Formats: sequence, structure tokens, C-alpha cells
Amino acid sequence: MTGVSSPKHERTGPDGVGAVPYLPLSSDDDVVASEQSLGKLVGDATQHVSTLIRAEVELAKSEVVAEAKKGLKGAIFFLVALVIGLYSSFFFFFFLGELLSEFLQRWAAFLIVFGLMLVSTAVAGFLGYRKVKKIKAPERTINSFKDTAAAFKPRHSAEDDTPADRD
Repeated sequence: MTGVSSPKHERTGPDGVGAVPYLPLSSDDDVVASEQSLGKLVGDATQHVSTLIRAEVELAKSEVVAEAKKGLKGAIFFLVALVIGLYSSFFFFFFLGELLSEFLQRWAAFLIVFGLMLVSTAVAGFLGYRKVKKIKAPERTINSFKDTAAAFKPRHSAEDDTPADRD
């Protein structure tokens, strides 16, 4: 049974995913099922179940790979959008400075915009610092490792711990 379920599942397919084995609808042999032994039938059934499970696993792999590729492409588009948005923010701040320069002197307007940017940066940095500061060590895991290490260390009895041994 080395066939594939359809031409689109061949090993040299356009998506590069391996072939998916299939269960034939009729036997390649001209042997009638009533003439086969019970052991042969059980062996064939086991082989068919194994092939079916392998085919399901291959199908799941190919679907996951295809979906992961779609997700990666989507993430790349989001990254491009983020970069363009960040570069565009320069023009927004420039616009804001020019808008304020209609009411104030030009240098004062741009100084205000610069000050707003610094305050926003400081607030975001402070909030980030507070979040990072709340991160704690994985205490349960550390204790588990310590307990495991202690279990593997040889134990000394009180009789072995004489004053001469301590020196």
C-alpha cells in the first residue's frame, strides 16, 4: 500500500508536503475474503487501522503547516503595518507642532510637543518597569528542584558525623 489518495497528495506536490497513504477500497489480490484465515483478516485490519492513523497524523501535520504559513504571512503584514505606523508618527508630531505654532511662537510649539513626547515616554517606561518588577521567580519549581537534588544526595547518619569527621 504505497499509493496516495489523490494526485494532489503526491510527494512532489506543489505544497511540498509528503504523501498521505490511503486504504484501498478493494484488495489488489484476487483472494476472496471468505477464503482468508482469521489471522490474516486480523492482520489486515491491524494494518488498515495503522495506515488510517498514520494518514490522519499526516493530514493533521499538513493542515498545521499550512495554517502556520498563513499565520506567519499575517504576522509579517502586521509587522510592516507597525513599522509604517511608527514612521508616520513623526509626521503627526510635526503636524501637532505646526498646529500649535499658529497660537504660539514656533520654537515654543515644538518644545511643547517634545515635552509631551518625553512625558509619554517616561510614563510608558514607568508602567513597563512596574510590570517587570512584579515578575517573580518560579518558587514552586525552584523548591521542587531543591527537593529532588536533596533526595539524590547521600544522607549521613548522626553516628557518622563525629567531631573528627567535621574537621
